[in-house]
Amino acid sequence: MSSRPMMVRPLMPHPALPSADWADCYELQVSKSDFTAIAAAHAMLSRFPLWVRLLVRLRDIVTGLLGLKSSRDTKVDNLETIGFFPVVSKSDSQVVLGFDDRHLDFRVVIDVRSDEQGRRLVDATTLVRRKILLGRIYIALITPFHRLIVATMLANFGRRMSAVSLPTSP
Repeated sequence: MSSRPMMVRPLMPHPALPSADWADCYELQVSKSDFTAIAAAHAMLSRFPLWVRLLVRLRDIVTGLLGLKSSRDTKVDNLETIGFFPVVSKSDSQVVLGFDDRHLDFRVVIDVRSDEQGRRLVDATTLVRRKILLGRIYIALITPFHRLIVATMLANFGRRMSAVSLPTSP
């Protein structure tokens, strides 16, 4: 069982944001099977490593100067959040997080499912509709960081699930 997420082709158009013009998807096979998408989203997005928190702070400073939403704006709006992402919809098998802003619309979709071989899979799909040139520039600049962050969060989740699933020694 791989603890490394794999980049896979995202479903496009995606029901969570049919107008998306940019997307990526990472998939991770996990051994533990009795968790929901909501639990997976909380586990992945509630504990960011320090380097991710520093990048988010930098992003908030820059986007604040441009009059765009920051990670703190979701808490001000009294929205239900997972991490700092507002919840758009949720079920046991899928959580959709995200928001719309002046420069882009953004969704993160966490899916938990079983494949044809009975393996448990967690998919993290990011969907973006770039509205204006600033949205295109923003995505171009953050894509390498985004990919590293998503892969890291899924890998950390996989390690935690493997640790929980290991049988205890007598």
